[in-house]
Amino acid sequence: MFTLIKKENNARLGVFSTVHGDISTPAFMNVATCGAIKGGLSAIDLKELKCQVQLCNTYHLHLRPGDKLIHDLGGLHQFTRWSGPILTDSGGFQVFSLAKLRTIKEEGVYFSSHIDGSKIFMGPEQSMQIQSNLASTIAMAFDECVANPAEYEYAKNSVKRTTRWLIRCKKEIERLNSLDSTINKYQMLFGINQGSTYNDLRVEHMKTIADLDLPGYSIGGLAVGEPAEVMYDVLDTTLLFAPQDKPRYLMGVGTPSNILESVKRGIDLFDCVMPGRNARHGHLFTQKGIINIMNAKYLTDDTAIDSACGCHTCKNFSRAYLRHLMKSQELLGYRLAVIHNIYFYNSLMTKIREALQNGTFTDFYNEKKDAFCRRV
Repeated sequence: MFTLIKKENNARLGVFSTVHGDISTPAFMNVATCGAIKGGLSAIDLKELKCQVQLCNTYHLHLRPGDKLIHDLGGLHQFTRWSGPILTDSGGFQVFSLAKLRTIKEEGVYFSSHIDGSKIFMGPEQSMQIQSNLASTIAMAFDECVANPAEYEYAKNSVKRTTRWLIRCKKEIERLNSLDSTINKYQMLFGINQGSTYNDLRVEHMKTIADLDLPGYSIGGLAVGEPAEVMYDVLDTTLLFAPQDKPRYLMGVGTPSNILESVKRGIDLFDCVMPGRNARHGHLFTQKGIINIMNAKYLTDDTAIDSACGCHTCKNFSRAYLRHLMKSQELLGYRLAVIHNIYFYNSLMTKIREALQNGTFTDFYNEKKDAFCRRV
């Protein structure tokens, strides 16, 4: 399923083959929480923005329109008209983000819906059943993401429970893939490494879940409050024990500089809401750094957001026009801004893969790692 083509130190160039197409890695997975990119983008737009993978949210789609309805309509691919690979998260992150609305027990998690307060239960089996109904390419294991910093003993016990939940997920997805009613009988399960910022817990957990021989492995529970250097230290330590012949996915990360640093350490897949969310607030990524299009200095600026960018927005519209749209809260402004940021992220991944192919990734990293963080 995963072919390692080339390495430059720890950075990896590869291809991850799935039933819905090949993914060239390193790759960024674009977050379509409810089946669409916020900002008025459709699956057709994503194809034009160099997107390889769409990521959808199990918890939100379970609440509305309902995973059984999506199953009856042919699964997420038919529902959204996205033909490439889709990854669905497990709902486990809501264990973290909805901390005031949930209770964690061995069987699973009891939620109160953020929509209407109705009671919801989700455990490993329920998460797999929902994701099977969604018929995604990759299903994520149900886990607990603990807040950083976390007490050592709590993190240790949480890791053990996450392991027990993973074993239940594996058993259930194998059962579901054997059913006649299942849309995608080749759905793959990714395990999630947890352990807060404690390297001993991280390493032990990675060793344990690697023995399950899953199609892919994720690093979860990072970029949730800890300093970036702590995250990089966890990656340096933990990835030594991750399977070499399986894709590695760093969940919820991150900034362009985070991506460069993580590729350098051996990560293959990324996702983050940042490109879309920041765009909707006027924060746009360029080759020279980050601009805030709301600033008054762009009032009469007739140039493109980024002269080196080939996206629809940069080829057709000026900074002054985009600023006007954003200030006027015109929906077109949000759409054009999101198009640019998503194109920037996917183009960045293309450039990273080209540099790895050419053996120049270290030079590319040294040239760009600080520029991408700069405020213009």
